[in-house]
Amino acid sequence: MRYKRSPIRDHQAESSLFFSRAVVAFGGIVVLVGLLLVNLYTIQVKDHDDYITRSNDNRIKVVPVAPNRGLIYDRTGKILAENRPVYALEITPEQVKDIPGTIARLQSLIEISDRNIVNFERDKKRSRRFNSVALKNQLTEEEVAVFSANQHKFPGVEIKGYLKRYYPYGDALTHVMGYVAKINDKDLARLEREERSSNYKATRDIGKLGIERYYEETLHGTAGYQEVEVNSRGRIIRTLKYVPPEPGKDLVLNLDVDLQLYIRGIMGERRGAVVVLDPKDSSVLAMVSSPSYDPNLFVHGISGPAYRGLLNDKNRPLVNRATLGIYPPASTIKPFIAVAALEEKVVTTKTTRNDPGYWHLPNSTSRPFRDWLAWGHGRVNIVQSIEESVDTFFYQVAYDLGIDKLSTWMSKFGFGDYTGIDIHEESKANMPTREWKMSRYRQPWYKGDTIPVGIGQGYWTATPMQIAKATTVLVNRGEVHPPHLLMRTESEGVQELAPIEPYPPIDNVDDKYWDAALEGMRLVNHGKKGTARRAFAKAPYMTGGKSGTAQVFGLAEDEEYNADELAEHLRDHALYTGFAPFDDPKVVVSMVLENAGGGSTNGAPIARRIFDHMLLEKEKDGEERVQ
Repeated sequence: MRYKRSPIRDHQAESSLFFSRAVVAFGGIVVLVGLLLVNLYTIQVKDHDDYITRSNDNRIKVVPVAPNRGLIYDRTGKILAENRPVYALEITPEQVKDIPGTIARLQSLIEISDRNIVNFERDKKRSRRFNSVALKNQLTEEEVAVFSANQHKFPGVEIKGYLKRYYPYGDALTHVMGYVAKINDKDLARLEREERSSNYKATRDIGKLGIERYYEETLHGTAGYQEVEVNSRGRIIRTLKYVPPEPGKDLVLNLDVDLQLYIRGIMGERRGAVVVLDPKDSSVLAMVSSPSYDPNLFVHGISGPAYRGLLNDKNRPLVNRATLGIYPPASTIKPFIAVAALEEKVVTTKTTRNDPGYWHLPNSTSRPFRDWLAWGHGRVNIVQSIEESVDTFFYQVAYDLGIDKLSTWMSKFGFGDYTGIDIHEESKANMPTREWKMSRYRQPWYKGDTIPVGIGQGYWTATPMQIAKATTVLVNRGEVHPPHLLMRTESEGVQELAPIEPYPPIDNVDDKYWDAALEGMRLVNHGKKGTARRAFAKAPYMTGGKSGTAQVFGLAEDEEYNADELAEHLRDHALYTGFAPFDDPKVVVSMVLENAGGGSTNGAPIARRIFDHMLLEKEKDGEERVQ
C-alpha cells in the first residue's frame, strides 16, 4: 500500500534547499567582493607607485640628444677639424600617398640615383611610417635652393640639417687626425665593454683613427635627453622636459699646420715619413706620412670601389709611416751606441782604430763585414767614426758590447717599445735580444748576429717616431719625454694643459760622453769629412745630425750595389735625424724616405730646408737672419 508525500512537506524541503543555496551563493559573492576589494587596494594603494611608473613608461619616453663634437685646432689657432652642417632630403612615408610618383617628380628637380632609392627603401622598412627617412644626403647649396622653392608641391618631403665632421686640410693631416665615421657593431661592442654605450644612443659617428679615436671620450661630450609624451602609436605629442647635452671639449694640438703643409709639399710623391719635434718636451710640431688619403671620404661613408682602391694601392696610403712604418734605423743610431760604448768603457774618447774598409769576426774565417767606403777611412776615433759614419768602428763596438748590453742601452733610448705618442696606431718595431730570436726562429743568438746590429741593420727595426724620440733623449742628455700631439683642452673658456707622463731618465752618464756623441753629429753636418756637409754648406746656423742608408735586401759577397740596375722597391731607404741650432736646440727632424738611396744625399737636404723654414726669417730686402 503506497503513501503519497504531503505537499506541505515538499514545499518545506524545497524552501530549505533554496535557503542553503542562497547562503552559499551569498558567501561566494562576499568572498569574491572581498578579493576584488583586496586587489583594488593592492593596485590603488599598495602598488600605486609601481603602476604609475609603468603607466608613465607607456606614455612618456626618454629621447637621448647627441652632443656637439669638440673642435680641433693647431697651435696657432687654425681649425683642423670642424663640424659643418649638411643637408638631407627626407620623406615621411605616412604623409606621402604615392612615394614612387613623388620620387619621380623629385628627380626632375634634383639628381637622385638608383643607389639613393635602394638605400631609401631599405631604411624605410626599418623605420616607423611617421618617422622621416633620408632619400638623399649631402645636398648641394643649389639643390637646397631648388627644392626650397618647390617645397609646397611636395607635402611630406622636407630638408633636414645635421652637423658632420669636416677636415679642411684633407690628406695633409690624415695620419695625425684620423677621422670619424658611422658607428658599427665592433664600435658598439667596445662601448659596451667600456660601459659607455648609454652616452652614444643618439650619436651616429665615432672616432676611428688618430687623434679622433685617442681622444674620443674628450671630444664626444655628454649626451642630453628630452622627456616626451607619446601616443599609442609612438608619435611624439609634446615635450615634457629637456636636458641639454654637454658638448665635447675642444683640442689644441702642438702641430703647426703651416709647417705640416710645407713638409707635405717637399715630400711630393715620395713615399716616407717626416717627424718634427720640439726637443725641450718632445711636442710634435709636424708628422707627415706620404702618400696619404682624404679623410672626408670616410665621414659620409666611402664607397666599396674607392675603399678597395686604397687597400690595393701598392704605395699603401692607409699606413701611417711615421709610427707604423718599420725600417732598419741604419747609421742614425751610431751616436746612441757611442754613448753606450763610452759609458760601458768599451772605448774611450781617445780610442783610435784603423779602418781598412772591412772587419772580420775574431778567430773566424767567415766573410768580412764591409764598410760603406770600400778603401776605408784610415785611423779614426769615436767622434770621427760618427762624422764619417765608419761602419767597421761600430762593428767592433757592437762585438765588444754584446747583444745584451747593446739591446739594454738602446731600450733606454726607446727602441723596441711604444714611444708614448697619443695615438693608438703605433708599432714597437724590434730591438733584438737573445730571447726574441729564440722565440721567433727557435735558434740561439750568435756573435755574428750582433755585428750588423751595430750599424742599425740585421734584426733591428725602428719607426721614424722612435728615431726622433731617441734624438731628443740625446739632445737632452738623458732626459726622456714622450712625443705628444695634444697641447691643451678648452671648454667654456677653461683651459687645461695636457698631462705628460714622466719617463725614467738615463742617469749617471758622464757629460763628456754626451758631448762626444753630439760633437760627432755636429761634424756630420759641418766637418770637413762629414757625410752631410754638402747639404749644410753655408748654413747661417750650427746643427747636428746623422744620416743613414738602410739596406732593403742583402748582396752576395762578390756583388756591387747599383741602384740603377735594381727595381725601385729594392733600393735603399734614406734616413736622417738631426737638430738645430746646435747650442740651443729648438727643433728635431727625423725622416725615412723609402727606396730613395743615400740618407746624406737625399734626407739631409730635406732636413736643411725644414731647418731653414723654421729658423730663418726672411727680411724685405731678401736677406735672412737666424730667429
